[in-house]
Amino acid sequence: MVPLFDKDCNLVAWMEPGKHIFDPNMNWVAFIDGGNVWSVETGSWLGQVYGINIRDKQGKTIFWNPEQEVENTFPPLIPLRPLRPLRPLRPLRQLTPLRPLKPLTPLGGWSLLSWKEFLDQ
Repeated sequence: MVPLFDKDCNLVAWMEPGKHIFDPNMNWVAFIDGGNVWSVETGSWLGQVYGINIRDKQGKTIFWNPEQEVENTFPPLIPLRPLRPLRPLRPLRQLTPLRPLKPLTPLGGWSLLSWKEFLDQ
């Protein structure tokens, strides 16, 4: 599991790379398929994964991990909706990671979405 932070270095989620995203309380909130993030609740497309960071639908970084460079891109194409995977086993609660240093603002700026707005799309 890798921690994901917002632009202000607040822990917002945990990612099992290439598979699932859990909120800080280890509730399953999203899954990853084909490099894209999908809501567990609505099945809607939320954004794109690059490495262990996440971009919104506009191609702007919204959540990041200190081990991955923060970069923006052009808006990605809307992918075809995948089949929802089976619910994973709830992972053990992770230790709260140290707060990282704030990274440089990516070219084009950060996504304006909050964690809740991202999940509610």
